[in-house]
This record gives sequence, C-alpha cells and structure tokens, in this order.
Amino acid sequence: MSDPSSIGELLATACSPTSSFEYFPPKDDESHALLLRTIDELEEVGPDWVSVTYGANGSNRARTLAITTELGRRHRFRVMGHLTCTGQTVDELKAAIDAYGNAGITNILAIRGDMPGGASVAWEQYPGGLANATELVELIASRGPYSIGVGAFPDGHTGSSVEMDARILLGKQQAGASFAISQLFFDVEHYFAMIGRARSIGCTLPIVPGIMPVSSLKQLGRFAQMSGADIPAAMAERLMTVSDDAEQVRQVGFQIATELCTRLLTGGAPGLHFYTQNRSRATREIVARLKGFI
Repeated sequence: MSDPSSIGELLATACSPTSSFEYFPPKDDESHALLLRTIDELEEVGPDWVSVTYGANGSNRARTLAITTELGRRHRFRVMGHLTCTGQTVDELKAAIDAYGNAGITNILAIRGDMPGGASVAWEQYPGGLANATELVELIASRGPYSIGVGAFPDGHTGSSVEMDARILLGKQQAGASFAISQLFFDVEHYFAMIGRARSIGCTLPIVPGIMPVSSLKQLGRFAQMSGADIPAAMAERLMTVSDDAEQVRQVGFQIATELCTRLLTGGAPGLHFYTQNRSRATREIVARLKGFI
C-alpha cells in the first residue's frame, strides 16, 4: 500500500527534484524559539521534507525526538528523525525506533555516527550496541514499516576506500534502506563519480546531495574539518578574494552554492538537501535563485 508520508516512495515517484532541510535540536529556550522561527520562514519555500539530527555525537536524544514530534504535529511537510549507533545498546536503539513510530514519525535516517571528539577519533562499537549503519538499517526494518535513509560520501569516508563505500551503500540498500543523503561536499564531480560507482555494482538508491551554503570562511573551515570535505582551489580563491568583507563572503558563498546546485540538478540529482544550521537566510536565497529547477 502506498504511503504518502514515505520519503523513499516520494523519491521513487517524484516527477521533479525535491527540496529538503536539515535542522539540529535546540539547546535551550532561546535557540528553540529561533529554530521555530526559521522553520516557519522556510516553510514558505515549500520543502518536501525536513529532518532533525540526533545531536552531536549522540547527545541531546530526547530533544531530537521532542522537536521531531513537534514538527510533525505543527506542519504539513514530511518529517524525518535521525538515529545513530553511537553510545547506545541494541535495547536503547529499539526503544528509540519505537518512540519515533509511536509519535507517528516513520522516516528515519540511519547513520553510524561519530565518537565523542569527532570524525578524527577512531570509531569503537558500544558495548551491547551495533557495529555499523547497515546493522542499524536491519534493526529499524525489523521494527516496522519505516522509510529508511542512509548516508553517502562523495569525498570518501574515513577508514574506507571509495570502492568500499560503494559496496557498503549497496549493503545498506539490501538491508532495507530506500534512499540516501550525501554528506556535504563542494566538488560536483565527486558526487557524480560516487553515483557512478554505486550504479556500477547494482545500487539503485536515490542519492540526494547534501548542500552546505557557505556564509563565512570560519564556517567553511570548521565543517570541512568535521566532514573531511575537499575544498576546490578555485572555490577557496573566490572566497579569499573577498575575505575582508563579510557580506561579500556570504554573497560569493551563496553564488558558489547556487552554481553547485544548478550543476547537480542539470546532471540528474533527485533533489537537494540543505544543511540549514537552523538559519533561514542562506537557504531561502539559494532556493530563490533555483526557481525553475525545484
């Protein structure tokens, strides 16, 4: 039976590229109010779905469930919660999955997650927990009819070759995933090369590119370090040329993101997933520039 709330079904049947926005759970009342204002502003853009992260390194889990549930209740768009293996036993993961289901959240992004300290810290399986995202996909699929998304890595993944990444992605599909969202990246060729490797071994998942609009050089450096994303020399040069003017850095960053999105959509990407950082300006401006594409 068709499920109109399923992101996997939407991507499988959509006649035009989708747009979606990612938020992180607020830490206090002030940031909660800011997030709700951002969501209201971006709702005017008409996203196909929104997602809420699982908190840094698996923290703030209760906040993730609370804000995800609130979004599902307050708004008409599809909502997806994240879930990571980090720092949780299998029983705790089962409880989290069931809590999503009981709240009416049937779209879950299953990712391994990073250790406390970030991606540079070697990952260790939590005692009584799961070893990887593929096992998490299997667990979610066993708990009910969820639409399961997974991560994909255009710039490669720490501790793995790009060929191994493709095989892992296929394994996630075979375990029950129905779509993927990529980590942020800045080189469009890396995304299409990743797609090519996946397709060559039989992985048919729709892979939505993750977009991080650059609004400052400090932000760019921080997220490139966290994600391992490569920064093309031409992009860095364009930003450094205006580095003494914060507003010009923002405008050049938005233009770079717009160019990236245009090339992705022209090349057949199934949609765009914006990492909003709980702010609306960059995403609104870029989506406005993409009118006619999404």
